[in-house]
Amino acid sequence: MTVKIEIPTALRSFTEGAPRVEVEGSTVAEALRALADRFQGLRRHLFTEDGHVRSFVSIYVNDEDIRYLGRETTPVKGGDTLRIVPSIAGGSPGAVAYPSLSRLDRPTAPSAPKALSREQLKRYSRQLLLPEVGAAGQRKLLDSKVLVVGAGGLGSPLALYLAAAGVGKLGLVDFDTVDESNLQRQILYTTPDVGRAKLQAAEDHLRALNPEVAIVRHDGRLTSANAFELLSGYDVVVDGTDNFPTRYLVNDASVLLRKPVVYGSIYRFEGQVTVFDARTGPCYRCLYPEPPPAGLVPSCAEGGVLGVLPGIIGTLQALETLKILLGKGETLLGRLLLFDGLTNSFHELKVRKSPDCPICSPTPTQTKLIDYEAFCGVGAPPSGPEITAQELKGQLDARAPVVLVDVREPGEFDLYHLPGSRLIPRAQLADRLGELSTADDLVLVCKMGGRSAQASEFLRSMGFVKVRNLKGGLDAWAADVDPSIPSY
Repeated sequence: MTVKIEIPTALRSFTEGAPRVEVEGSTVAEALRALADRFQGLRRHLFTEDGHVRSFVSIYVNDEDIRYLGRETTPVKGGDTLRIVPSIAGGSPGAVAYPSLSRLDRPTAPSAPKALSREQLKRYSRQLLLPEVGAAGQRKLLDSKVLVVGAGGLGSPLALYLAAAGVGKLGLVDFDTVDESNLQRQILYTTPDVGRAKLQAAEDHLRALNPEVAIVRHDGRLTSANAFELLSGYDVVVDGTDNFPTRYLVNDASVLLRKPVVYGSIYRFEGQVTVFDARTGPCYRCLYPEPPPAGLVPSCAEGGVLGVLPGIIGTLQALETLKILLGKGETLLGRLLLFDGLTNSFHELKVRKSPDCPICSPTPTQTKLIDYEAFCGVGAPPSGPEITAQELKGQLDARAPVVLVDVREPGEFDLYHLPGSRLIPRAQLADRLGELSTADDLVLVCKMGGRSAQASEFLRSMGFVKVRNLKGGLDAWAADVDPSIPSY
């Protein structure tokens, strides 16, 4: 029988751009295998080597997670819709006792509510008119403490709207500086901020917007060594990160500290939003128990993102945060909201608390923070031979018989490529092996070296021995060989 499979943007390069594909099958496994048989490049993204659906990919049948149905053996019938929801990137433990998860924390109520000042009545007048807010709700906001992890595309609208709403203490975690490429979507910054530390610029702009809000800068990376200390001083944690190690760290620290997390992620034209709170519902690991292999899921720097998308998702995160602080409305706890900017459509999926979750189940296997870069396979040494930009230039100048294979997307290739490069996007590599020879000396190229490293590993697994990866990609070429090439 025919079922429809919705393909997320992150995987459409494997389906020739098709947003949905119809296949034949009577179970989820049959349908997914039919999809993988038609589009071979999808197989390693969907299945493990022993044929099971990968843990970092959630599969839904008519809005129900198959993990709570019959998993891969879940039957499907004509007219059913399967939806693939991959994890997307698109942002002192020794001194802290690990708290019990059995008791629900509640913020301590102030001894006596303070009257709003004349200035506050005027500044917040429009939301004071809302019965769900009023003076009592505004007082809650002024007494609240929110930590935003990541002051980039998601963190920009988040911080602006939370500061404008009057959140009393707004903490920001980031270590980066403002780059010109940020300005397309990170609306917290302006052109004169280029080169400044992000949090320094963010503090200036947020204080100008609302001098009453206490802006607390946490300059530097969030790590397992400082996560408990940073998160413990806040009521709500908002995840505006753009990488998996920090995302899992935010989740795990919040679970152990019994903090709600407002989650958001973006990729190209798509976004996800939900609320995680292990005290009463699922956490991030209930949805994605394990991360995808390093380099498999492109970041926004590699895959791109429409500038308005983080504005939409970040604003939704701000809305969920305010609802939590006010104790009003129905949050997205237990519901994953998907947004597709190309069709301007929303879709909602159920997220259940997993009885097997390694950190928030009744019998957790993890009770402390871990090395998250190792967990996500980030920072591991390359598995195969590399060549530096200067070494490659020397070989090209000497007219060595090197075949350059650029594994980026066509739009990136058009921006700039090394002369003589052959474009074979990573997603098409499996289907275009016939265009390459095992006798050639291959050098694989991408923007930063991650995708080409993955592609190099794949080629070696297919019998190509003379394969090297350009270390650091074209960014390294620009830094070490030709600074005039365009950066993106």
